[in-house]
Formats: sequence, structure tokens, C-alpha cells
Amino acid sequence: MEKVLHIIGGGLAGSEAAWQAAEAGVQVVLHEMRPVRKTDAHVTDGLAELVCSNSFRSDDAETNAVGLLHAELRDSDSLIMQCADAHQVPAGGALAVDREGFSQSVTAKIEAHPNITIARAEVTEIPTDWQHVIIATGPLTSPALSELIGKMTGSDKLAFFDAIAPIIYRDSVDMDICWHQSRYDKLGPGGTGKDYINCPMDEAQYNAFLDALIESDTADFKEWEEDTPYFNGCLPIEVMATRGRDTLRHGPMKPRGLTNAHNPDVKAHAVVQLRQDNALGTLFNMVGFQTKLKYGAQTDVFRLIPGLEDARFARLGGLHRNTFLNSPSLLDGELRLKNAPHIRFAGQITGVEGYVESTTIGLMAGRFAAAQIQGHEMAQPPVTTAFGALLAHITVNADAQTFQPMNVNFGLMPELGEMPAPVGEDGKRLRGKSRMQAKKQARQRAFTSRARADFSSWHQVS
Repeated sequence: MEKVLHIIGGGLAGSEAAWQAAEAGVQVVLHEMRPVRKTDAHVTDGLAELVCSNSFRSDDAETNAVGLLHAELRDSDSLIMQCADAHQVPAGGALAVDREGFSQSVTAKIEAHPNITIARAEVTEIPTDWQHVIIATGPLTSPALSELIGKMTGSDKLAFFDAIAPIIYRDSVDMDICWHQSRYDKLGPGGTGKDYINCPMDEAQYNAFLDALIESDTADFKEWEEDTPYFNGCLPIEVMATRGRDTLRHGPMKPRGLTNAHNPDVKAHAVVQLRQDNALGTLFNMVGFQTKLKYGAQTDVFRLIPGLEDARFARLGGLHRNTFLNSPSLLDGELRLKNAPHIRFAGQITGVEGYVESTTIGLMAGRFAAAQIQGHEMAQPPVTTAFGALLAHITVNADAQTFQPMNVNFGLMPELGEMPAPVGEDGKRLRGKSRMQAKKQARQRAFTSRARADFSSWHQVS
């Protein structure tokens, strides 16, 4: 039997899967169709290119499920996390990266690995002599491969829209109006507490911006887009705006935790945040401003934001299709296709949402495949861990009838036992909001503490 592992797709999941299998001693062929065939969203031929945000989200491993996933990936010698840490840019409590440096680093490491061969060509069929396959083609699976996957799974493919936020040149932002500050002055990895550029709006400015946003032209839908739903975690800003006049100021434009350095006594009605997008600090992306507005409308509307009147855009926003499987009905606990167990799936196509979630599924697919090729079994991670919770959700725990892409969260893990009532420094029971906040943080820390212990035990024997 052939001992080579063929991985289709050189994104986050495919690159991680290739690295993990190669590190285990398996020969890997990583198939990436770019630049032979381009996509609607990629702009380079680099592996692990980030086409949406440059943020890996919260790096807090004590009270945040995403931060916990970061920690488990680091413990697992994740290539993606190594490169992300090496190319981080300030982002408050989040882990954000210089996207070009990050992709170049992943590409260089994959190219240099003696057990990995990169094949630059589109895969439109699975040859019969490929005995071990991982499909990790992500949100931009080519039409030909999508059709093949549909035939293999015996079900119609599902899809949703994934939107991209604009990127602005830093020197075009008016810093006499805007100011540097992270929400609640949070430092984060490599941060200073002043990692975001904040653009304040009063109530009249917010309402004028909202009206213009709602009335602006959006790009025409292509035929394949017309019946495709959005994913709520990446809604276009103009779609959010139609859901109520306060939706944006309680969402991506919330003013909480921010004080205007130019006018500290006046509370902003809403705030647009810009996050550093490259190591030089010359590019900043508009946080939460994914959009399908036409290019002309984007520049007109976004220059209504105070401080961005003369903004120059390095990239405008856009929208692309994201394809995913009904994994609970199609995949087993080792990410194998039930009706073709020599084929595994990894990354966003399995129905996880987010960079680190996709990376995690890629890591596990690579390790499961390597173990199978080498003739031994790998235990599945405990469901009390972030790894295990994600894997269990997409394979057994989610309802196949209502399955939708999911980010990692504590709700995917088994509930904790009864928590003791929170008390203050004086030993007395807390009341009101203080009690609720203390209870929430204690619950989060209990989840992460249990996960870290269980992950350590599993990782030592896996």
C-alpha cells in the first residue's frame, strides 16, 4: 500500500496537516493550485495566505476559549502558531500578524522540509492509487473539486459568504481626530495598550454614517451567490446595519473601554477601530468592516468616518463564497469520509470557522493520517479540551439537520460541576454585577484549568 500522504490545499489547515505528518516521518505531497489557477480572494501564491482579517483573535488562555486553543496548538508544536508568534504585530489582547511575513515564513518552512513535496497544480479528481488523502481546500474550493466532493459525499454542498474588510494606509489617518488605545488599555502579546487607532463619532455623525451605509450600492450577486446564506460571525457591515440602528454601536463600533485622548470628558457615541495589519505599522484594517459594497461606495461611505476623510485604501473590501460539509453526517471521529475512509477532510470545509479552528482540525487530520500510515492508533483528544470540543462538535455532537460553521467556545465543552459562590477580598459574598462578573470569570478559568490538565495528560500519550 502506498505510504504517501496527499494533501489538497495549501492554506492554514493544509499547511499544518502537512507539517505534522512530515514531522512524524511521513512522506507528504502538498497540492496547491495557485498560481496555476487563481481564486477570487488570494493575491499571492504563498501558502497559508490570510485573505480576511490578520487577527488570530484573543490570546488569553485563562478566560477565553480561543486563547485556550492557542495554548493547545503551541503545546502541539503547531507550525502556524510558530509563524504567527514570530510575525505578531501589536493588537491589544489579540494575536495579530504581519500577513505577508507570516505567509512567507510558513511557505519557507514547508518548502525546506525534507519530507514535503509541493505540487503546484489544480486537483480535479482523486487518483485510485492515492491511498491516503486529506482535502483541506478551505473556503475557496475550486468549482471542479467542489463538484467532485459533492459526488463523493452524496449530498449537495453547502455554502455561505465570507467577507473581507478594507485596509487603510496609516499615514492617511488624521491623528488630530483619532487616537491610539486598546480597549480597556489591554496590553496583550507584544502590545502597549495603545495598539488600535480609534475614530470617534458623536450621535449625529453616527446616524449620518448609518444612513449612507444602508443606502449605498452593494456589488451584484453572481448566480451561485443568490441563495447562499451569510455566516453570522463575518457579516458584512451593511447587513449588520439593517438589523437595527444600534446594532453597530453595540457590535464592532462599540465605544466601551475607550477614552478620547483629545477630549477625555466627552464619551463617544460610537468608535471605529483600526488594527495594525503589517509589521511596519504602515497598514491598518477596519475592524469588523467586512463589506460587499461597491468599491466607489466604500470610499465615499468610509470617508464619512471622522479621521478618515482623506483615507487612502491599500485594499477595499469584498466577498467570496465559503463551502463546507455537513460533517456530522459525513465524517467519523478521525475526520475520515464514512463512505471513503481513505479520504479525510480538514479546515474550514469541515464546518469550523476561524483561523486557529481551521489550523487545529488540520493538525489533527495530519496526525490521524500519519498514525494510520505508520500502523498505530492515535487517541482522540478529550472533549474537555479545546481540541476535543471542536472535533466532537463537527463529527458527533452537532445536529446534522441544523449544522452551521462554529467557532470554538466553552459551550462546546461538557458543563462543570457546581461552582462555589464568589466572594470578595473581605471574604463576603459578592452581590449584583460584581457577583455576576466574578462568577463568569471563575467559570471561564475552571473550563481552561480542566482543559489544560486533560490536554497535558492526552498529549503525553498521543
